[in-house]
This record gives sequence, structure tokens and C-alpha cells, in this order.
Amino acid sequence: MGSKVGGGGGGKFALGQNADMNVTPFVDVMLVLLIIFMVSIPAATVSIKLDLPPAIPPPPGTKVKEPILINLQAGQRIFIGEQATGLDRLTGDLSVVLTREDPTIPPTEQRVYIRADRDVRYGDFMAVMNTLQGNGFYQVALINEEL
Repeated sequence: MGSKVGGGGGGKFALGQNADMNVTPFVDVMLVLLIIFMVSIPAATVSIKLDLPPAIPPPPGTKVKEPILINLQAGQRIFIGEQATGLDRLTGDLSVVLTREDPTIPPTEQRVYIRADRDVRYGDFMAVMNTLQGNGFYQVALINEEL
């Protein structure tokens, strides 16, 4: 608690009480926390390279190409669009479909979307991802739907 140095009645050494709050310790604690956050936040961020689509929408009337979907269902059933395939034939069938869609771009440089059912096991999903990446398909996007 603080005290008043002058004023008030009474004797020479009678000091009244001060009801104002001393904010110096509060400011000291806030500055220490600010420094801690300033030092720790840059270390906590991880740089991940993102390949985002351009923010400029295509002009009106432009035909938008339908994406190639790989659908995973329970029981290790895999579909490229509506065509059924297996894990061993996935990259070959995918290359055929991508070449048919746009023959000017190599199949491994085209974007592929993966959508999985809720009851697909994580190991099955990762087997598909590893197969795609092992054969050069690095432009893989995941479709998230609200459950």
C-alpha cells in the first residue's frame, strides 16, 4: 500500500493512506510476458510450402475443368471417378485418365483429389498416398467434408 507524503492533518509524521493502485509490478510482468512471447513465437512457426490456387477467379463463361477424384471406400475399394481400380493398378489407371483429360500436361504434374469414406482405415488411406507419391504424383489434394 502506498502512502501520501504531504497534506492531511495531524502531526509531523502522520501519513494518510493512498488508495491508488501501484501498477509498476503489473507493467513489469506484462513486459516480461511480451518478451517471452516475442522470443518463442518465431520458433513455434514451421514453414510449409503451400501450392495454393490463384486468388483471381476465372473470367465468366470459362469452362472449368472437373477435378479427378480418387474415392476410397471401406474394404480397400478404390475408384477413379466412377471407374473401379485396385491399389496395384492405381497409378497406371490414373495416368490413363489424366492423359485422356489433358494430353498436353504430363500426368504426374496434374492435380488429383482424394476423398475417403469415414470408415476407411488410416493404413489403407496412407497406402494410397504412398503409392501415389512413390510413382511421382505429388500434386495430391485432400477433400474434407463436414461429418
